[in-house]
Amino acid sequence: MIIKCPHCGPRDLAEFSYHGDATLTRPDPASTDRDAWNAYVYDRTNPAGDHREYWQHSGGCRRHVVVSRNTLTHAITDVRFAGERK
Repeated sequence: MIIKCPHCGPRDLAEFSYHGDATLTRPDPASTDRDAWNAYVYDRTNPAGDHREYWQHSGGCRRHVVVSRNTLTHAITDVRFAGERK
């Protein structure tokens, strides 16, 4: 799989580290709601189709990116730096 880093250009998957689901909403850091934190940390779905994921270009610029890809075909439709708005 080739991921097009916005800074470095197209790179092989081996240069990246997977960092998880980019669709989750983190609870308020001051929250003591154990159920909310448990759901955020441990509950995962296994989506079939389009999905957004965090990756780090650990073998290159070391920036975090959000990759939009289809989990069935691995076709990547968008890559942007984490924190950028779509």
